Amino acid sequence: MITQGLVWRLGLSQLLCWGLSYYLIGVLGERIVAETGWSATLVYSGFSGALVVMGLASPLLGRMVDRHGGRPVMMAGSLLLAAGYVGLSLARDLVSNAAAWACLGLAMRMTLYEAAFAALARIGGASARRPIAQITLLGGLASTVFWPVGNALAEAFGWRGAALAYAGIALLTLPLHATIPDERHGSQPDYASVERKDAAPLTRSRGDRLLAGALYALMVSVAAFLNSGMSAHMISILTGLGLSAGVAVWAATLRGVGQSLARLCEVLFGGRLDPLALGLLASSFLPVAFVAGLFGGASALAGAAFAFAEVAWT
Repeated sequence: MITQGLVWRLGLSQLLCWGLSYYLIGVLGERIVAETGWSATLVYSGFSGALVVMGLASPLLGRMVDRHGGRPVMMAGSLLLAAGYVGLSLARDLVSNAAAWACLGLAMRMTLYEAAFAALARIGGASARRPIAQITLLGGLASTVFWPVGNALAEAFGWRGAALAYAGIALLTLPLHATIPDERHGSQPDYASVERKDAAPLTRSRGDRLLAGALYALMVSVAAFLNSGMSAHMISILTGLGLSAGVAVWAATLRGVGQSLARLCEVLFGGRLDPLALGLLASSFLPVAFVAGLFGGASALAGAAFAFAEVAWT
């Protein structure tokens, strides 16, 4: 059974794991470039490589969660996160840097949403839908918390010291993941707790289904491209537009606030809205955000609006 305590613990672990991993390059990337002398392209390609590792590892790790439960997989992911940060802090050449990012990519797949969602689905079946939505509320605040934290650590100890501190924080997720119960819902999902509505299908022919599938794949790909790009470069974009580094970091933290508020609206009202209408409403924030971003150098308020609204559709 999925308890509210488990939801809170996994929500906290998602806040920590997302902030430590996915948003690391956004706050440390420029410092790595400056200290090592490597090109920005090579430094940021480490993060890109981690995303590739995440994708390649997904099928295997999904089967592992289904077979063994979320606890051993996510606990191992916590250890790999810590190992990846230690490796990153010690990297003196591009090969060791790439190896550290590959380790982090595998750890990210073992600790982020997909692993947590699979663990909850294994425990609760269809009743996991609401807990899954709830843990994203805390996870969405990861950049809000960790961009200022990472910036403060890097200013105090350098980026290598910050990476070592991240390793220590990663180990704090071990006891959170250790509380995941080794349970499996019944062979038949409990659909009684899920509201069902009879609706006419939107696709009526094989051609319609293929087109819909292709458009959906394109939409997801573009969303993932924008989300990962903004996660890696939001602070750099704001400083490039003219904001000071300190102001850019704090303006960028509103990205997480917007993300969590958007998810809260989905939790509260999403069930009452048609999915297409909800998607169009969320996507309408995107052009507004980028127009505001163009004026970010002249106004910190415009930069903050860019960070806040850009993420609402993801």
